[in-house]
Amino acid sequence: MRIQKFKVTNYRNIIDSDWITTTNVTAFVGQNEAGKSNLFEALYCLNPYVDGATFDPDEDWPVDDWKGRKEAKGTTVCQAYFALEVNEIEQLFDFARIEQAPQEDAEGNAMAADPLPEPPEKMEIWGWRNYGYKSWFKVVEAEALGLDEEKVCEWARENVPKFVLIQDYAFSGTQVELDQLKARLDRAGGDRSTLSAEDQTILIVLDLADIDIDDFVAKGATAEGRTTRQFDKRAASAFLTQQFQKLWTQKKVRFDIDIDGPTLNVFAEDEAIGFPVRLHRRSTGFRWYVSFAWKFTHASDGEFENCILLLEEPGVHLHYSGQRDLLGVFDSLSENNTVLYTTHLASMVDQSAPERVRIVESTGKHLSLTHGVVSKQRAPMAVIESALGLTSDLSGMLGNRKVLIVEGGTDALILSKLSGLLKSGDRVGLSDQIYMWPAQTSTKAPMYAAFAIGQRWDAAVLLDTDDAGNTAKEKISEMQLKAVAEDEGYEFRVLMMGAASGVKKTDVAIEDIFPDNFFRECVNRAYGIMIQDSDLPADGSTLIAKRVESVLKNRHGRSLDKKLVLTEMLQVFDSWQKVDDLPDGVAETSEKLFKAVNASFNFE
Repeated sequence: MRIQKFKVTNYRNIIDSDWITTTNVTAFVGQNEAGKSNLFEALYCLNPYVDGATFDPDEDWPVDDWKGRKEAKGTTVCQAYFALEVNEIEQLFDFARIEQAPQEDAEGNAMAADPLPEPPEKMEIWGWRNYGYKSWFKVVEAEALGLDEEKVCEWARENVPKFVLIQDYAFSGTQVELDQLKARLDRAGGDRSTLSAEDQTILIVLDLADIDIDDFVAKGATAEGRTTRQFDKRAASAFLTQQFQKLWTQKKVRFDIDIDGPTLNVFAEDEAIGFPVRLHRRSTGFRWYVSFAWKFTHASDGEFENCILLLEEPGVHLHYSGQRDLLGVFDSLSENNTVLYTTHLASMVDQSAPERVRIVESTGKHLSLTHGVVSKQRAPMAVIESALGLTSDLSGMLGNRKVLIVEGGTDALILSKLSGLLKSGDRVGLSDQIYMWPAQTSTKAPMYAAFAIGQRWDAAVLLDTDDAGNTAKEKISEMQLKAVAEDEGYEFRVLMMGAASGVKKTDVAIEDIFPDNFFRECVNRAYGIMIQDSDLPADGSTLIAKRVESVLKNRHGRSLDKKLVLTEMLQVFDSWQKVDDLPDGVAETSEKLFKAVNASFNFE
């Protein structure tokens, strides 16, 4: 089951968030105090994994309508729609169908009951929660479908994904006195939601080991009880180690839950070092990961599925490679869960997935939200600009130029060189009014395109005619970027390398502007080998880079490093002083490409 969209109203600085659509992984980017935490905390209460979370009008009612809190009870705070899988629809119908009463004709003879409605192929559950009430779930037109509304709600409360909110980074991992923890839990009346993140995490450790804290404390009073307790904590240690390793990919770590009397300590031992260290001596980022892994294990009963993770500023204490690894973990988890997270880090924005970004702004002291990578406010856009390698000066310059997004720096270098040579020979090169903006890879090109459109730039994107380029083109189409641009009164163009350059190949990349033997010879010099034209495969892709790489791998066991090849290409470029120095056909092909780009911007 997946959450499709949600809406928060009448909660702190959120008057009305409007409907927020979600993807399997969604990043909420915004400045401090914009309301990202409020958004997550309200959503969490819809179906929290820790019982007790609720709305308090004395704390949560919007302060600029303070008098209205007297009438808060019954006012909607959060609502969401969840899409069911086919098997879940069948389970719901089996559980919640209204039993049909026996029917008789006028003579009292039994009649066949009317056929029950067939389960639809698609179905959504609508859930909401108001001040003063528990959450309620329903299927629109349930009665027409032959479903009992109360049973629908009962089924949904058991099957709608649990929300797991992780926002507190204060988990220290220091030793805990279990008798004191028990006393705090007793004073809270057993309501864990009122305890600190530290206490909640330790209680999770005990839960995962099937340990009742009352029983655990009592066992510590006798020698036999303490012996039994050692088996309990060893089972907990093994299980927590196993679960943590599923999420932490950087190195192998073993946990040891040690208990002496009422005192509990958590040790973490790196396999490579072989010596245990108390958890509170580990880095803040590591301790956050521990808390995340254990809470997620607890919420999902160790299955890591059917949860909605609400993560505030994940990765903030991790180094860059750890942050990129975490994005990979999110992708993996999203196969069976939904991941929503807030961030102000450029490295935590996946440039290949602009459809995931939601910009959170503060407008008139209230939260507002934008789908996509555009905002009129400086703070959230600074994150996006940084992710795209923009400085404020460059961003301003791009906004005053025609912008051609190309797949990477190699494309920009090659096209710049060819354009300069053509112009020196009084032929057509790239217009001086067009600025090339490298997108690093084709997968990231849609992110750059979305940003350009959001900034209302006059822009185009030039993509390779291959699988990756076609995928990027399809994503741009799915995001309806051209339609968005047209609605704003300007234009966005998508150009494909093959059609624009006129190269007669099925697949065409920047290297295919040149004769095949030119790129092959650059590879030979870069690697000190001798690949011949006759060695190149004739089937499969027509991309010269892929054909050469196939031989390079099969015969020499090496992968193609385009940066290494580019070094050789640039040395040859330096020897070209005029158009006539170019290999046969390159001037004509590249001129046709530049004419197509210029024409798309209405330049002759």
